[in-house]
Parts: sequence; C-alpha cells; structure tokens
Amino acid sequence: MLVFGPVPSRRLGRSLGVNNIPAKICSYSCVYCQLGTTIKISIERRSFYDPEKIFKEAENKVKNVQADYITFVPDGEPTLDENLGKEIEMLKSLNHKIAVLTNGSLTFREDVRNDLSKADLVSLKVDAVSEDLWQKINRPHPSLSLQKILEGMLEFSKEFKGELITETMLMDQIKYENEFDKIADFIRELNPKIAYIAIPTRPPAEKWVKPPREEVINEAFQVFSKKIKNVEYLIGYEGTAFSFSGNVEEDLLSITAVHPMREDAVQELLNRAGVGWEVVEKLINEGKIIELRYREHKFYMRKLPGRR
Repeated sequence: MLVFGPVPSRRLGRSLGVNNIPAKICSYSCVYCQLGTTIKISIERRSFYDPEKIFKEAENKVKNVQADYITFVPDGEPTLDENLGKEIEMLKSLNHKIAVLTNGSLTFREDVRNDLSKADLVSLKVDAVSEDLWQKINRPHPSLSLQKILEGMLEFSKEFKGELITETMLMDQIKYENEFDKIADFIRELNPKIAYIAIPTRPPAEKWVKPPREEVINEAFQVFSKKIKNVEYLIGYEGTAFSFSGNVEEDLLSITAVHPMREDAVQELLNRAGVGWEVVEKLINEGKIIELRYREHKFYMRKLPGRR
C-alpha cells in the first residue's frame, strides 16, 4: 500500500499518508530517524511508483475516511520522487489539502522548489545550521552543501504561497552551545507560520539518541521565542486515533512501515477491529513487524532493512 491511515498527526490533525519513496532511500541518514539507518543515500531524483496508482489508492481511501490533510511522509525523502509535483496536482482534485514533510536538502534545485510550491503546506527540517552539527545529526549525502541548502530554503520561503512550518529536532549528547541562536536567526528569515521544537518520541536509528533534558528544551524555546513569532513544542504523544480500513493486518503493516505505533495505539486499533493481540504476535512470528522499547513504552514497527 502506498497510501495509509489516516494517522493522528501532532502537526496536521488526521493525516492520510502517501508513501512515495521505497524504504529507505534518502538524502540524509539522520541519527534519530524512526525508520532506521538509510539503506541508499541518494540525491538523484527519479520515478519510483506510478502516480496513477498513488492517486487511485488515495481516491479509494478518502471515500471511506475523514482526513484533514493528504501528506507526503514516506520511507525516505519525498522530493527524490521526480513525479512529486504531478502527484500533488492529481491529489488536489480530491479536494483535500496537500502537505509535504521534507528535510529540505534538495531545495537548492529549482525543479524541487517548483514541485513543493504546489502543496498547501510544507514542513522544512532545520536541525542545525552549523556544518559540524549538521554532519553529526543529519549525516548528509557527501555531495550536499549546507550553505546551498540553506540558500535554497530561503529562496523557497520567498516564493511559497502556502503554509510553511519548520521542525527542529533536539537530542541529548549534542553540544548546541550557540547553535540555538543561529538556528533561530535562520528560521526567522524563513518566517514560518509555526516553528516546532521536537524531541525523539519513537525508537531512533542510533541507540545513543535520547530526548534532551528539560532545561535544554526550555532554553531552545526561550531563544526561539525571542526571535520567531510562533514557536511550539512537538514533544507530546499524538494519541491512538488510527483509522481502521477493515483489514487489520494490512492497516498495521502499512501504518508501521512509516509510523511506529505505541502499544496502546495498536491495542486501540485491534479493539476497533474486534480482534485480539494474537494478530500482532502472528505478524511478529512471521517477521513482518518487530517490537521495540523506547523509554518506558513498547512500539511496533514494520520490519525494514534499515532497522538494526
């Protein structure tokens, strides 16, 4: 399935997800990624799936579910899909807002900016604006230039007529020092509707990744708030309101391929389907999903090649 959900999104309400990139092809290999280590790090745009197939799946879904957004939130970087602009245009005919969650690494390309400009909402990742932290946190494709990426984001923010938001992930064991000021200065230039400060809430690619201390989160918020109009935390749990399509195994596999589910969310989905926990045990025994523990919670995730 290339279209999944809707899933509860802390940014977008009920979000119908579009998975337009295979696992896990990305321009980054972020240490905190919930999908694990990047299998193929790439900056080459190409066609992955037939846009008509994506459209048909979305069309069938929206007939039966309520969604606030149709969101490109795939197993990799969505702008690597050369059909992204075409897919956005096709999906707009379904009379839903279209969102794209991107790391922004290809915004230095005019064709990428043009494709993103067709969306109603775009989220850009700004985890660092200093070279050393960018390399440590995002682990980019070796040919990428941070300076060109930042310039591309600024260019896009000037052109974009829709709603722009940013997301900055904070972690423990990262020496931010004066980085919060630098990030805030850059985001102020982007002028997003909301600048989100996030922490890891799902199992990360690297075991050492943990949420920062409350003092660090508060410091970032205070620094950001002095320079940026609207700053919000993105640190809470998104809830359990996942959609049930009628096939609980298919729902579990499609949702957990992109969105690791906490144990209580899985149980809620099973309750809605009228089935027991043996469905989860069956999928685990078949090697289709795995159980992970992060902080005090259990999570369930589609078994992907990038997850060690």
